[in-house]
Amino acid sequence: MSDMTTDNSELKNRYCYPYPHPSVTTDCVIFSFDGTKLRVLLVERGIEPYKGRWALPGGFLRMDECAEKGALRELQEETGLEGAYIKQFHTFTAPERDPRERVITIAYYALVRMQEVKGGDDAADARWFALDDVPQLAFDHDQILRKAEQALRQQIHFEPVGFELLPEAFTIKELQNLYEAILNVRFDRRNFYKKMKHLEMLDQLDETVNPSSKKEAYLFSFNKAKYDELKQKGFRLEF
Repeated sequence: MSDMTTDNSELKNRYCYPYPHPSVTTDCVIFSFDGTKLRVLLVERGIEPYKGRWALPGGFLRMDECAEKGALRELQEETGLEGAYIKQFHTFTAPERDPRERVITIAYYALVRMQEVKGGDDAADARWFALDDVPQLAFDHDQILRKAEQALRQQIHFEPVGFELLPEAFTIKELQNLYEAILNVRFDRRNFYKKMKHLEMLDQLDETVNPSSKKEAYLFSFNKAKYDELKQKGFRLEF
């Protein structure tokens, strides 16, 4: 009996610490592409604080899970989205960032193809927003979103981006639209095509589509082997 009492006492006090310490949350910035614009996945908060305001999917970390596992769990519970490959990009530690208590958040971002989402758990709704149509967000999530955009723009120079966002077969114009949306620039069509052809990560397919009544456009797919090789070699893309 004494041994059992000791075990229970140890379990009860396992996470006790006699000094003030912060709670930890995770937040996810999930990007997608609709063919023209970049979009971000937001949830409408169903509880206070900031009830009714839009925010990034996220929540408090459980005692028995790592940050990545917690981020994926919250993402699934609040939006129904599963299987995202998330990448940690920053930790936000401002003392007053959460009105409830001292909270540190570990932020992740991911690139996913557009899919249906729905609000769940403590999220009243979940929806894709165009980046140029994002409302003012709860907490410091506007700052987190801006930091994620910067991380994505930096990534595009060091890692081929597009495999996760485009359909399996796409036109060069769709790929150009994606890169323009991420970098917020405009490219010359011929120069962009030459640059992508030089990288040898695209395979031209026999299929064509008719984006306009004047001409057909070939479809392309990513060469996954070349794509992975570029990532491993230390990809560097300059426009």
